Amino acid sequence: MKRVAVLTSGGDAPGMNAAVRAIVRSGVARGWAMFGVRLGYAGLLGGDLVELGPRDVGGIIQRGGTFLGSSRCFEMHTDVGLQRAVDVLQRRGITGLIVIGGDGSQAGAFALSRKGVEVVGVASTIDNDLPCTDVSIGTTTAIDIALEAIDRLRTTAASHQRAFLLEVMGRNSGYLGLIAGIAGGAEAIVIPEVPTDPEMLGAELRACRERGKQHAIVVVAEGAAFNAQMLAHYFSEHHARLGFDLRVTQLGHVQRGGNPGVFDRMLATRLGAGAVDRLGAGEHGVMMGFLGGKIVATPLSQVTSGKRVLDAELLALAKVLAH
Repeated sequence: MKRVAVLTSGGDAPGMNAAVRAIVRSGVARGWAMFGVRLGYAGLLGGDLVELGPRDVGGIIQRGGTFLGSSRCFEMHTDVGLQRAVDVLQRRGITGLIVIGGDGSQAGAFALSRKGVEVVGVASTIDNDLPCTDVSIGTTTAIDIALEAIDRLRTTAASHQRAFLLEVMGRNSGYLGLIAGIAGGAEAIVIPEVPTDPEMLGAELRACRERGKQHAIVVVAEGAAFNAQMLAHYFSEHHARLGFDLRVTQLGHVQRGGNPGVFDRMLATRLGAGAVDRLGAGEHGVMMGFLGGKIVATPLSQVTSGKRVLDAELLALAKVLAH
């Protein structure tokens, strides 16, 4: 009997539970013994595995986060840590491993694959910064949360004729900020990929006022060179010259929480089931992603060697629509 384990790693994302559910039930349907690893790679190194059946994953498809738990595990960056993970899998007779997570998680999956472990990755990160997939588990739900915040802030901004800074997650990627900003009609978007300084932002806001706008929403990715707090401080110091009083709202980890939307539930289910199908076909060392409307497997070597680049057309569109 094939014995397969599943773990969730890195930052949690709405839809992870739906993926685990699909993996466990798809594996059991094949007659496999399925195991869940608690607390990600750290749990794997500690041998914290539990057998899972269909009932164990019942009632979790609508829940955010990951019921298996997650963690950061720096030992997985060492040869000693990797070998310990391999030893644990071998002692438990695990013949396949499915890793649900983002770039760091997939890097760990690739490292285990190179040591002979039959690994399949599943793309899951709200930042949507993984290459080889159009969208990752959790992304659309996180964008919807940011969009609701924009809509609510605009009500207050319009009432008081003020400018608001909404800081969203995204340490290294501005995808969340860009998409939420476009969909929410933001007057300006500040992201790590595009150099922006306070003076440039002040010029954009003045231009908005000159065009007749009485309020403004600026979406700021937390990883931008000037985050929301830094921008607010700068504008406060130079208020007499810039003429704006910026109010800050930071969503932070609120974006990770909440129940996954229908797209994330379906995406997670399809990617999870696809991962089981790949293992069943004897294919491993790949990551399951969503490309061109289809579930696609891409070699982990390709996933971990690339970096997702923001669509230049979307960046240009954001500028046009801000008018």
